[in-house]
Order: sequence, then C-alpha cells, then structure tokens
Amino acid sequence: MTKRLWRIIIGIAVLATAVLLNLNNEWLQIALFIISYIIVGGDVVNRAVKNIFKGQVFDENFLMSIATIGAFFIGEYPEGVAVMLFYQVGELFQSYAVGKSRKSIASLMDIRPDYANVKKGDELVKVDPDEVQIGDIIVIKAGEKIPLDGKVIEGSSMIDTSALTGESVPREVAVGSDVLSGCININGVIKAEVTKEFGESTVSKILDLVENASSKKSNSEQFITKFARYYTPVVVIIAVFLAIIPPLVIDGATFSDWIYRALTFLVVSCPCALVISIPLSFFGGIGGASKKGILVKGSNYLEALAETEIVVFDKTGTLTKGVFNVQEIHPEGVSKEELLELTAYVESYSNHPISLSLKRAYSKEIDNGRISDVEEISGHGVIATVDGKKVMAGNVKLMKMMDIPYFKGELIGTVVHVAVNNKYIGYIVIADEVKEDSAQAIKELKAANIKQTVMLTGDNKSVGSKVAKELGLDKVYAELLPADKVEKLEELFSQKSKKGKLTFVGDGINDAPVLARADIGIAMGGVGSDAAIEAADIVIMTDEPSKIATAMKISKKTLKIAHQNIVFAIGIKIIVLILSAIGITTMWAAIFADVGVTIIAVLNASRALNVKNL
Repeated sequence: MTKRLWRIIIGIAVLATAVLLNLNNEWLQIALFIISYIIVGGDVVNRAVKNIFKGQVFDENFLMSIATIGAFFIGEYPEGVAVMLFYQVGELFQSYAVGKSRKSIASLMDIRPDYANVKKGDELVKVDPDEVQIGDIIVIKAGEKIPLDGKVIEGSSMIDTSALTGESVPREVAVGSDVLSGCININGVIKAEVTKEFGESTVSKILDLVENASSKKSNSEQFITKFARYYTPVVVIIAVFLAIIPPLVIDGATFSDWIYRALTFLVVSCPCALVISIPLSFFGGIGGASKKGILVKGSNYLEALAETEIVVFDKTGTLTKGVFNVQEIHPEGVSKEELLELTAYVESYSNHPISLSLKRAYSKEIDNGRISDVEEISGHGVIATVDGKKVMAGNVKLMKMMDIPYFKGELIGTVVHVAVNNKYIGYIVIADEVKEDSAQAIKELKAANIKQTVMLTGDNKSVGSKVAKELGLDKVYAELLPADKVEKLEELFSQKSKKGKLTFVGDGINDAPVLARADIGIAMGGVGSDAAIEAADIVIMTDEPSKIATAMKISKKTLKIAHQNIVFAIGIKIIVLILSAIGITTMWAAIFADVGVTIIAVLNASRALNVKNL
C-alpha cells in the first residue's frame, strides 16, 4: 500500500510537470507523459501481459491497459495517464478497505499461542504447542495465552476470553474448570492437564474456520464472477465494432473520433466496482461478525442467514445452561436444611449430574464418617445409613419398590423423593436453568419476521412445554431421539417457502446430524461439542442465543450493501456506456464511471465491518 501511494505521488508530480510547464520541446513533454504513465501504470500493463500468456485475457488489467495505451496513440496523453492514475487511486482505496477487513479477522490470529510451559519433573520446559501430548501438565503464568485445551488441576485465576467470545468480562477458573486455548490468563498461576492436541484444540479449529471462510462464495459473488466472465469479452467486441464500423458507414465520421469513443467505452466497461466491492462486502460482514464472537464459515452461509424463515432449537445447552441445579425443596416433618443435608450425604458417593447438583446446593464439607452401607440401585436411587438412620433418596420407582407413600402431584423437572427409616420426609426438584438471554433471543427473532421458532428436545413433555411457554416458542417436540430430530426437521422443511431457509441451533454431539441436515447449522461453541462445531456452518463462541438475531442482522446488512453496490455500479455503467457510444461523454466521465464508482462502492462495502449498534 505504501509503495502504491508513493508511485501515485511521484506520477502526479511528473504529470503536473508535463501539463503545467509550457515546454517548447513537444518530444520532451511526451517523454514526461510516458514516464508518468510507466511510474503509475507499469505494473498494471505488466500484469495484463502476464495474464494474457496465462490465458486470462479479459480482465480489468487488460481493459485499463488497452484503453490508456490507445489514448496515447490518438494523442490524448494527459487523459491516458489520468485514467491509469485514478485507477491506481481506486486500487489504493480497495487495498485499504480490504486491509481493514482482514485486520478485524486477523485479530483472531493473535490468539495463536507461541509456546507452552510443560512440566517435566521439577522443571518447566518451553516447547511448541504442536509438540505437547494429551495428559501432559502445562503451567500458564499470569499474562500468558493458554496454549492448549485442558482441565485445571491446581491454582485459580481470572481468564480473559474476549479473543474467542468477544466478551470483555473475565471468567473465573479453579480446580476442575475447563480452559480453552487462545484465552489469556490474567492474574494467578494455574496448572492444567492437556485434554486435546494442538491440532484439535479450540484455537486451531477457529483459525482453520477463519482461514477457509472466504473460499465459500455467496450467490451474489458467484453471480459477479459469471457476469464478469461473459461481460468483459462482450464489451471488448462492442468497442472494436464501435471503433471500426461507424467511420466506414457514416459520412464525415473519423477514425480518431470513434477510436476515442471506443477507448472511453472500454474504460467505462471495466467491472472493477463489482469484482472488488461484492466480495469485500461479505468479507467485511464475516469480519464484523467475528468481532461479536460469531464465526461464519463462508459467505454463502452469511447470505443464506438473511433468508431464514424457521429457526429450530435444541433445548439442553442451547436455550438452557445444561447445568442441573436445585430449584425447589419441599420438606414434610423436617426442615429444608435437614432434608437437603440428608439427601446430599446419601448422594455424596455418586458422580451423577443430579448428585453433583445436590452437593453443590448443600455447599458444606461432607463428613464421610457419618455415612455407611451405601447401596446404589441403578435406575432407582441410593440407599445409605447416615448417623444411624436408613435414608433413601431416588425417583418414584424407588418409593414404589420400598412401598413408601410419596407426593404424586405433577412436577416439572427431575424429582428426588426422600425417606428416613421408611417414612417419607419430602422431595427436592432439580432442573436445568434457562439461559438469561434465551427469551430475549426468541423475542428478537420474531421481531426479525421469523415465521416459526421451534424446539426439539429429548426431555419429557412437561419440561419441554414449560420451557417453550416460558420463552414464547411457537412449537415444541419432546421425548425425541437423535434420529427423531432429523425426522422432525424433514417435516419442518415442507413448511417453508421455496427460497426460505431453515436454521438449526444446537450444541451436543447428538445434534451433529441435524446441524448438517439444516440449511444453516449454528453451534453454540463455548460449551459445544467438537462434532457439533465441525458440522455447523456458523459457530457462536459466546453461547448466547441472542447472538443468532445479531448474526441475522449482520447478514441482512451485508446483503443490502452488496445489492446496493450491484445496482449502483451496473446502473451508472450502463448510463455512461450509452453516453460514451454516442459521443456525449469524455474520458473524464469514463474515469468517474470506473474509478469513482469503484471508490464509492468500496467505501460502501466497508460499512459491513461496523456492527457496533446491531
């Protein structure tokens, strides 16, 4: 970019010298114009020649070269240099806009760690992350990037996850917490056991997604590629006819006049504005989305998102946190504290998510000396002796098996019934929590004219209906196996229009088939499984459902900008092409129709990067 800028400045200086100084020697003046042209446009002519030998004849380099060299042949030296000069100014603006887009995406590239501190015996060895194996112990000091995915085995700290999620609020990690590569350790020193090799780590997969995003073109980009392929040869043929036929058939017409018109026609016809600005619009949209923690795997998915009519959600881990917590405690004949304590003690030996949630709710240290005779009955619950009392905690099956009367009202969630010495003492309701912004996400999607919001879940009907009602979803299908989800998706496909798209949002490994089958698959990347992220077209690193609506807004804005550029560029070109053919416009108008339109289109395309207020 700096090199091109200096060429433009020097070229302008030489051109100004040739135009402004009243030189007596005509050949010296022409020599200055030629020098100016070589400085400014030498690289364009060079590329045109190279491309001709490669079989790529009809591109913008060829058009600009033939038009400007032609201008020299008919004695229009200043205009020939000016056309190339303004073309280079347009290219300068383009490289700046592309650089800005790349910078926003390349900021993700900074998350790649340079080294890992591996603990070998009593020593710390600094090695390349690629060399670290699963099971190795790594030490992450304050201020260092986490080099690989792992689980904390010692220490606690605050982690900056903004590079992955776009969120500025640090996250606290302690023993047992999962840490993702690419995040930054803010204060404490932590030791972690590596759970994935670098090639399979979060940072590696994100970099791969970003690097390959531009390879999948949108329909708009494919249209422009096809358009340029046929359009350019056609305008060159028209320009040749324009230069040769009128002087032969029209009385008084001169070759110099019609060659000038043909050259002007060629300058106007250059499809730079379209070829540059349309991909740049989508590149900017992908870059803007990455700022929000939304990774889009290709322009085609960003474009398709704007045409979504039905959004289908998985429940657990997508609309809910996927973390079970104690929601209600209902004692009978004992206090809430005693009911929770006895249940936590009975369940203390189990690692089942329900047991873990009970221990978490109790939050006190478990004294194993108070527990004996622990018996876990699969599919029923646990029986143990606590302080000499026989305590039973489990589901309805356990109560029926022990012939203990229990509360039979309709309850939503997982219910743990508890009895002491065969006497019922109450129940505890454990349920998954709805994410804070799930309701807002559904509200925003409906405001964006999404026709249907649907939830598919393997959970029971009462839980599914409760969550659907709470969030305002249109439909819910419960008690589904992974294969059933694909079947339901096929049904929903018939309910959208021909051009409409169906988007599925999920996070678990069982969602991978549905993510792959949907028109657009969106994975919750923060806690999402590798299989879901691999199968998805878009990954939301923040785990916030509300980012789906944000992604759709970015998609619609990007598409609107691309369409504006297509209409504007083609419209101006058609008008000026007609005016050029009938001799009304000069090459200066042609310069505006080419370079001016390109600059305006590129500046308009760069707006796709601005996602602050979406």
